[in-house]
Amino acid sequence: MALRLTTARAGLIARKAGPSMQVRALSSAGDLKVEKKAEKIKHFKIYRYDPENKAKPTMVDFPVNMNECGPMVLDALIKIKNEQDASLTFRRSCREGICGSCAMNIDGSNTLACLAHIDDKPTTVIYPLPHMHVVKDLVPDMNNFYRQYASIKPWLHRNAPNTDGKENLQSKEDRAKLDGMYECILCACCSTACPSYWWNSEKYLGPAVLQQAFRWIDDSRDEATKERLEALDDTFKLFRCHTIMNCSKTCPKHLNPGKAIAKIKNRVLSMH
Repeated sequence: MALRLTTARAGLIARKAGPSMQVRALSSAGDLKVEKKAEKIKHFKIYRYDPENKAKPTMVDFPVNMNECGPMVLDALIKIKNEQDASLTFRRSCREGICGSCAMNIDGSNTLACLAHIDDKPTTVIYPLPHMHVVKDLVPDMNNFYRQYASIKPWLHRNAPNTDGKENLQSKEDRAKLDGMYECILCACCSTACPSYWWNSEKYLGPAVLQQAFRWIDDSRDEATKERLEALDDTFKLFRCHTIMNCSKTCPKHLNPGKAIAKIKNRVLSMH
């Protein structure tokens, strides 16, 4: 006996069938046909390294049916970890491009996996952020990066606390100067795209940290501007930047660290 359904009922079944099934209602009096949707396979070649097994790094291919996967590279990584290899290691948190945890090199560009759309190419190649020590798989060692960030003392410096108990006010014009700098999420995409940082990461502060430094230098409420500029007046800390501009090109938040560095250089040179 043929199954006969109304169009509305068939549509309800179609919605409940999920992405792997295609349901087609011929008419209010027709037969219901259920067809399995063809798999749409995409390959993800992922850098794998586990220091505990003392094996050399290798690239491992993971096929993923895109009919059952979300649109972002992070969706694919989570699906691979959940369904194919639970040992795959990477950082992630907010999934909204705010925390910077899932920074990695995807198809040759540093970006956030949660903001990187999966393209139509048959293969996507994923590495950890380049020129950093790797803890495991896609997890780089960020200790040096965070030490450098701490070295610029990234907080408001006031010579004396407010006695009236009110916040430190600034004009709308002064507040607008911080736009394009405060949005930095310290994902390190820019710094690890910079050749100067690759070769001098122990001494050169790098685009991300220098942009954060200028965020406080240009803050009208801060009273340690001179001390901050003097601390950056160094051949390696600041002037190792050669204006290659990879930093601004790769920033997933569309900021311009190169511009901030240029402004710091001008401020430092004006002191001499």
